[in-house]
Amino acid sequence: MRGRDLWRHFGDVTALAGVDIAIGRGEAVAAMGPSGSGKTTLLHCLAGIERPDRGEVWLGEQRIDRLGERARTRLRARRLGFVFQSDQLVPELPAIENVALPLMLDGHPRRVAVAEARRWFGPLGLDGLERRRPGELSGGQAQRVAIARALVARPAAVFADEPTAALDRAAGAGVMDLLVGSTRGSGAALLVVTHDPEVAAACDRTLQLRDGTVVGVGER
Repeated sequence: MRGRDLWRHFGDVTALAGVDIAIGRGEAVAAMGPSGSGKTTLLHCLAGIERPDRGEVWLGEQRIDRLGERARTRLRARRLGFVFQSDQLVPELPAIENVALPLMLDGHPRRVAVAEARRWFGPLGLDGLERRRPGELSGGQAQRVAIARALVARPAAVFADEPTAALDRAAGAGVMDLLVGSTRGSGAALLVVTHDPEVAAACDRTLQLRDGTVVGVGER
């Protein structure tokens, strides 16, 4: 996954000003910076949620910034995974069906989707929680279910927006270990937007953004 010379404006505000980024398969990169630095806009452009005003966004050999809205929606469903600050699980569904949901929405039979979802419960420490609904899970458990949901379709890239902000320090560290380890094991590129240095330290590289530009790069 890579972005080249990305620019994004909102009226008179420049959210991105010529950002270059490349994330390899199995690599985890954190984007850090103060509020308004452009890190969430960068995520949105790389994930096809927004189009940059200028520049290029590539997922493998496919240039996605030129795709129409419908094509970008299909791409997000089939080739990208997302983990948000709150787990955003469907409260009426048990954990196993929350994880299987992306596959079912993409047309897979329920039996096939649930069987694929079940494979993630052991590696993510969720055995025995398949039938629990989100309200019956701890914050850390719910976020691990959200990670399984992000990975169930075996995406090329995963985007995590402040994935530990609603968790205590210990639960957050556990979630980051699982998120980075699982994406690395599946070969997905991972971009984590965070303001927490401890979260960023779990990633392979850190990009420091300020006023829409990259002002520093750190290696673990």
